[in-house]
Amino acid sequence: MVCCFTSITASRVMLSLYALDLGAKPLAVGVLFAAFYAFPLLLSWPVGRYSDRIGSRWLLIYGAGFGAIGMLMPYFFHHLSALYFAAGTMGLSFTCYNVLLHNLVGLLSKPQERTKNFSNSSMVGASTLLLGPLIAGWAIDVAGHAAACLYSVALSVAAAFMLLMWGAMLPGGSGHAAPGGGVRNTLKNPAIIKILFTSSLVQIGQDLFQFYMPIYGHSIGLSASAIGSVLAAFSSAYFVVRFTMTKLIARMGEETLLAYAFYLAGVGFMLVPLFSQMVMLGVIAFIFGLGMGCGQPITTMLLFNHSPEGRSGETFGLRQTVNNVMRVSAPTVFGFIASAFGLVPVFIISGLLMAGGGALTRPKRTPAS
Repeated sequence: MVCCFTSITASRVMLSLYALDLGAKPLAVGVLFAAFYAFPLLLSWPVGRYSDRIGSRWLLIYGAGFGAIGMLMPYFFHHLSALYFAAGTMGLSFTCYNVLLHNLVGLLSKPQERTKNFSNSSMVGASTLLLGPLIAGWAIDVAGHAAACLYSVALSVAAAFMLLMWGAMLPGGSGHAAPGGGVRNTLKNPAIIKILFTSSLVQIGQDLFQFYMPIYGHSIGLSASAIGSVLAAFSSAYFVVRFTMTKLIARMGEETLLAYAFYLAGVGFMLVPLFSQMVMLGVIAFIFGLGMGCGQPITTMLLFNHSPEGRSGETFGLRQTVNNVMRVSAPTVFGFIASAFGLVPVFIISGLLMAGGGALTRPKRTPAS
């Protein structure tokens, strides 16, 4: 997970800065980002479904191989088309990693250890959000934009090597399609529909905050370093909450904790337009991160626990498909709102969405008999 996800986060920064160095306009950089999510949108569900049959080892190896080949292209060919090719292939890698690695955590865990193991794996994911940009920035400063891509290649090769050497210990597939397969049958389960919806809300909340906080900071005159510090406070909250998440779940339960996480994120969104000082925005970002830091691992646990027998990969793939649909559509909708009415309504509506997620997630109290 460290090698795989760090290669993804590093490559996003490398390719974006490389594109700007080549003179790309903001629209071209936006298209480059969209290229990362083309394959995750189209292939997440098929990859998850196929992994239930053949296992994850070779799909992960292919994903790492595509990532290595893709990031070699900008090293040899110094133009935008090579960057688009690299973004697409890294998106293919991300499809395999994001569906299969989370599913493997559940498959390798005993029922009583799942909460702890999903919490630990989410810590790994949070660490790669810091490692990737640091590696990318350092590699570009030391070696230049083209040669920096080789660092991402090295991470992909390291992942492929480990999978070739020790991947046989990973659980295999069933060898045949699980009975009752298909999206329609999966969506007949109301619990899965609810989890998919709440998972997409978590994804929307994270993406909107990370996208609009820098825009808001720029609009009120904060420097780039100040905006970076605010976002760092957001990331650091992930570590804090995930260190304590196992104990919190034991005390409150997954759904109750997730509901409060949504409420906390809603408060964070609502507070942003009220302040313009870096310190206060950093505190708000930390509050928001405490909420959203719980969201991804809890929805992952809930989805695995409610997945049909032998079809957890398919269900995780469906989750990523839904999340990526929202990743593509939500910024467009909120971009229109921001253009027409300004940034304040964006934060208010986002806060209301998070509050709605809390109301939907909070378990209903049954009357005492």
